[in-house]
Amino acid sequence: MELKKVSTEKAPAAIGPYSQAIVCGEMVFTSGQIPINPENGQVEATTIATQTEQVMKNLGAVLQAAGSSFEKAVKTTCFLADIADFSAFNEVYAKYFTTKPARSCVAVKDLPKGVLVEVEVIATL
Repeated sequence: MELKKVSTEKAPAAIGPYSQAIVCGEMVFTSGQIPINPENGQVEATTIATQTEQVMKNLGAVLQAAGSSFEKAVKTTCFLADIADFSAFNEVYAKYFTTKPARSCVAVKDLPKGVLVEVEVIATL
């Protein structure tokens, strides 16, 4: 099966040896997105809500570049720097993932660049 790398300037460039997403068959697997503003490469948002909004913008751009969308998501994995942010994160997350895909959400010790949230998605095309 052919694998297709997905890349868009509307989301942050990979900061390591990985792709923004990979299309395999009729599925797209995104890399985790953190709240980097793709226009300047900086983390500008400071709260869990504003960082989650930027993450969703980044994910939306990657999904679109792959030929998919939030509505076609089947599974997400969400990483929070502090589980106390769970409720505020969910408020923003629910606006984007209205079809309620399967999900794992865990608190982790640290995230890249000291951000508060990272999300990855598996979706259909």
